[in-house]
Amino acid sequence: MDHRLAPGMSSTPPPRIGPRDPGDAWVEGDQGRFWGRFGAAGVLAYDPDKGVLLQHRAMWSHNGGTWGLPGGALHQHEDAVTGALREAHEEAAVPAVGVEVLFTSVLDLGYWSYTTVVLLVTEPFDPAINDPESIELRWVPAADVANQDLHPGFAAAWPALQEKLLAAG
Repeated sequence: MDHRLAPGMSSTPPPRIGPRDPGDAWVEGDQGRFWGRFGAAGVLAYDPDKGVLLQHRAMWSHNGGTWGLPGGALHQHEDAVTGALREAHEEAAVPAVGVEVLFTSVLDLGYWSYTTVVLLVTEPFDPAINDPESIELRWVPAADVANQDLHPGFAAAWPALQEKLLAAG
């Protein structure tokens, strides 16, 4: 797989502008190290005509170079749906309108959790790279998602998410 960066993209993280959110930190426990002091969340946007919106993760990010969902660390006192929508907008211009929450799926390890917020796209939109966390954004037919070089966490979650997505209609 070709992991070259687009012109002007760097393999090192960008400098931070403004204060860090207290949620932007690693947590460690008996099942590993995870990003997001208050947990993390991401959006699985599904457009019946285009498929699933995937994010090709920047090389400097955790499991960089793999495909996953736009998302990230939750802010303190932020619920998972709000955080997932915020992160997906920041990273991929996913709108908060013209989408409908179908369901959420939570991986809870006790000391850290990740919530996938599955959205049905009711008004088509064009995703856009809004920050340096993405190499590329792409709509992928649901049947082809598993054929991508997926982020390990998303790869593990995808079969159950796909089954629930198909059942939801």
